[in-house]
Amino acid sequence: MDEGFEITQGDENSSVILHVPHSSTRIPADVRAGIVLSDAELDQELLRITDSFTDKVAAVAANASSSTPWIFRNDLSRLVIDPERFTDEREEMLAVGMGAVYTRTSQKQPLRDETIFQPGSPAWNELIDTYFTPYTRALQQLVNERLEACGEVTIIDMHSFPSSALPYELHADLSRPEICIGTDDFHTPDDLTKKIAEAFTSFGTVGINEPFIGTYVPLEQYGTDQRVRSVMIEIRRDLYMDEAAGEARGEVIEALGEKLRIALAGF
Repeated sequence: MDEGFEITQGDENSSVILHVPHSSTRIPADVRAGIVLSDAELDQELLRITDSFTDKVAAVAANASSSTPWIFRNDLSRLVIDPERFTDEREEMLAVGMGAVYTRTSQKQPLRDETIFQPGSPAWNELIDTYFTPYTRALQQLVNERLEACGEVTIIDMHSFPSSALPYELHADLSRPEICIGTDDFHTPDDLTKKIAEAFTSFGTVGINEPFIGTYVPLEQYGTDQRVRSVMIEIRRDLYMDEAAGEARGEVIEALGEKLRIALAGF
């Protein structure tokens, strides 16, 4: 069975999980059949919407850390399902057709037939049951295991974003610093935010919750268990890649990974 995710084991004494949900471009053939874009259009949408090379940054940091963090990586494109969305009316991105199952592209154009892929429909439920639920269940299990082993967990939610706002963005008026740190009032303590910010200041401006807000916490602990700490790191893509060509600047990725390693030290 295509699980759609990959767990890279860290040290048994590590309480850190690097979560990489949007770095893949892989779409299974049966899921591709439900996407209305041409191959060329799909390639362009993947270039726009994928958090390219964030898995590489995470791997650099993990490989250089004295206490190796765990990595939970989505092996499927976010165009299959987006594991970081709510599946109910709490999800604000439903307003632009980009809830747990996207029906619109980043350009606000049709991605799937909205009459077929409505929340709760058979086609929507199949994607949720096949990909979303197993993913979130496995990540929840990993968090629970790290809690049992270490007494606390720190989730580093790894993302990137384009230098110019895409049409789907709900908060396009916010500034776009080189590094955005996303926080949660309950799950992101000030010392964690400060440590991440200090580690990345050499790359330029660092913003808090702009242009993207919040961070990932499994529902079992969300808003109730402060032993689960979480912070999102969003890297502006022009910092480390050619956005038009989709090509990485390898030396910058290495440097970003080293800054992440420094930020993780002591957790």
